[in-house]
Amino acid sequence: QVQLVESGGGLVQTGESLRLSCQASGSIYSIERMGWYRQAPGKQRELVASITNGGSANYADSVKGRFTISRDNAKNTVYLLMNSLKPEDTAVDYCNADIKQSIIRLSTDAYWGQGTQVTVSS
Repeated sequence: QVQLVESGGGLVQTGESLRLSCQASGSIYSIERMGWYRQAPGKQRELVASITNGGSANYADSVKGRFTISRDNAKNTVYLLMNSLKPEDTAVDYCNADIKQSIIRLSTDAYWGQGTQVTVSS
């Protein structure tokens, strides 16, 4: 079993910052890509940022220059630092990880956290 537990969401005002954390635990051999997605009311879930186990990061155009994704491989944890938050960043943010549970598995499986609410007031 694998669990992803998120923390750090909340209510902030425009221009403020939040840092999200997501720790993976359980039967884990290796974690490949980790990422953050978000889903606003009435919209589809979209990729916010992702990072490989080598540290290569990718961002949605809407958050480039404002958000920074990072990870601590020793702690199986990924972070998302969100600066200069805007009302349009309001969404439920979900952690995602591609995890290989044993050395004999040839591929990874995708796991999701339960989601954490980020609300930005104007």
